[in-house]
Amino acid sequence: MKTDKNSVIGFVLLGILFFLYFWYTNKQQTALVEMKKKQEDSLARIAATRIKVLDTTTAKLDSIKRDSAIRVSAAGSFTTAATGTEQMVAIENEVMKVNFSNKGGKVYSVLLKNYKSHDGQQVTLSGGGDQISYAVNTGANQSAQTAELFFTPGAVLKNTDGSQTIRFTLQAQNGESIVHEYTIKKGEYMIDWNLNLSGADKLLSQGQLNMQWHATTEQHEKTAAYERQMSNICFSEGNDFDYISSKTEHKFEKPVQWLSVVQQFFNTTVIAKNGFSTGNVNWSRKTDSSSQLATVDASLQMKLPLTASVSVPLQLYYGPSDYNILRKQAPEMEKIVNLGRDMYSFVRPINKYIILNVFNFFAGFVKNYGWVVLLLTLFIRLVTAPLTYSSYLSGAKMKVMRPELDTLKKKFGDDQQGFAMEQMKLFREAGVNPLGGCIPALLQIPIFFALYSFFNSNIALRGQSFLWSQDLSSYDVIAKLPFNVPMGFGDHISLFTITAVITSFLISIYNMSMTPTQDNPALKYMPYIFPFMLLFIFNRLPSALTWYYTVSNLITLGLQFVIQNYIIDHDKILAKIEIKRKAPKTKSKWQEKYEQMMDSNKKVQDLKERTQKKK
Repeated sequence: MKTDKNSVIGFVLLGILFFLYFWYTNKQQTALVEMKKKQEDSLARIAATRIKVLDTTTAKLDSIKRDSAIRVSAAGSFTTAATGTEQMVAIENEVMKVNFSNKGGKVYSVLLKNYKSHDGQQVTLSGGGDQISYAVNTGANQSAQTAELFFTPGAVLKNTDGSQTIRFTLQAQNGESIVHEYTIKKGEYMIDWNLNLSGADKLLSQGQLNMQWHATTEQHEKTAAYERQMSNICFSEGNDFDYISSKTEHKFEKPVQWLSVVQQFFNTTVIAKNGFSTGNVNWSRKTDSSSQLATVDASLQMKLPLTASVSVPLQLYYGPSDYNILRKQAPEMEKIVNLGRDMYSFVRPINKYIILNVFNFFAGFVKNYGWVVLLLTLFIRLVTAPLTYSSYLSGAKMKVMRPELDTLKKKFGDDQQGFAMEQMKLFREAGVNPLGGCIPALLQIPIFFALYSFFNSNIALRGQSFLWSQDLSSYDVIAKLPFNVPMGFGDHISLFTITAVITSFLISIYNMSMTPTQDNPALKYMPYIFPFMLLFIFNRLPSALTWYYTVSNLITLGLQFVIQNYIIDHDKILAKIEIKRKAPKTKSKWQEKYEQMMDSNKKVQDLKERTQKKK
């Protein structure tokens, strides 16, 4: 024993020495690196003083001249469009303000009048960093991107139907021309874009239009990290909806009807009425702490007729991902709203045909969306009431039988097989389904996933306050933590999460009171582990979902209390159990097989025990 003690002390001392050695070595290396960096910085400063200071203004002018010369050379027959000053033209309707730029004859930015960003400013899509461009032939073996050419803007025309039209023209010296015609209709987020080419057979090589789209999405919600998680790329390929989220690229092998860059509640979509023939898209989520969410680069090709004049009908959508709005834009665009995808696609019909319609019905006459969620919860619980009532009735019978089950537990002790057989016999005599209490939990699974998708994508909840929550589409915050808690908890505390967890904990305590006493610690404490797990799962979820969960739990507690104390007569249940015990027994095939299996297991267990005793 003394030798073992000395060995332990020796190992501890050796460990301390190793720690001190690595600590001292690391400290020395750090000091050496810092000293070397100081020396390099000093040498750099000395060298900088010896370098002749350049005339920055002259250098800048030279750079501009070189850039202009390159532009003029590339512009070819469009020489006059090679250089110029960027100008903005704004057109407004009831829902948005669109800024057009003469450089590229493109949409520069779109301000959405009815939506505000997390910082209180109006939501702005595109923001100047995005561009849609295509290459045109400007001369022999010369080409230029339209994004680099300066168009001539025309006057804004007001049409008889209330829409507004603006044209940007690019005129070549040899008579070829390019016209970008944009039309904005009253109260709509869609922009009609007609691309008119005169001399298309010369401007495009073999009639091939190669369109390039570069886009960068910016944060508009409370947390950029969660908004990134909800972002994706959606498209219609071969008239079938599809999307990429975890993947970073996709090659189109069928005609593309539209391509959309999607954020949590907004999207920017390019629509080709005649379809793009091929193309590919690359995108990547940002991983830094900036306000940018993702960058997208798409290449889309279209085969045009080899004629002198060609018109390409396109559309640009800048707006909210609202299900009712998107379904009117292009086929299957409403699927941009995530009501259930991939492994959760089974909940999409629930959302599309039930949840969405019921929610919109209540929202039609109730202005506060917190109460709409409450009414939706009451509706869901009312529809599922017949199934849940039978489970509560089964739970009540279990509670009545608990004294007998506890007696059986003491009688059989460690004989788990014998206890299980007698318990099954008792359940059969009483007409009790031991799995009946699982029905509410099983029902919660599809409903939870349906509402998770629904509340995360329903823009109607965005910015809607209720009680202490400022935004039902995001988590509520009652306390901000000075540190970040791992496992998804975050740096805040959500009160709706706390209420959901507490009510789940109360349900667990209630259910434990109706089941036999558990000797197994794992089974004994399992009902309390689940509510604790919810604390980490719910804390970053929309407060609409945690509010729903709180209301649903309160309804469950209320129903269980009322059923147990005012509806179910425990004496009648005991009397019925006694009558069933005396009645002739009929067993189902499942019960017979289960009892045979239990009996076989018990015989094997008894044989093992006798064998061990003989040894």
